[in-house]
Amino acid sequence: MSDNQEITYALDFCAGGKGRKKTLSSNETGSCSIPRIARLMALAIRFEGLLRDQTIRDYAELARLGRVTRPRMTQIMKLLNLAPDIQEEILFLPSIKRLNERNLRPVVSRIHWGEQRRMFQKLTDGLAGARDSS
Repeated sequence: MSDNQEITYALDFCAGGKGRKKTLSSNETGSCSIPRIARLMALAIRFEGLLRDQTIRDYAELARLGRVTRPRMTQIMKLLNLAPDIQEEILFLPSIKRLNERNLRPVVSRIHWGEQRRMFQKLTDGLAGARDSS
């Protein structure tokens, strides 16, 4: 009996572009009801579990399965460097326009969680303020 086992995962990054299949949700606007940054955070957490359980070997395999580049997979996985309370807030945050992984890169690059918290608060306050003034 062989120890080889094939595991298949369906990954949906909900990325736009050519060839994107339209998925109808309860709000027929075409936008996903869960903010993209929350979905990326959840994916990073799920991927970390797959790596820890050795279901997936490395980031390269994750990238291949997710049909993204290795650098993009690294960007997604760096979200795990955020303070746990920021990760939780991102998962349950209402949609804030323009809050995305790219805007979080300066926050993620900080090691000190207190500094991350200050930067994240400033970022979300600024984006929410821009939304309120429009």
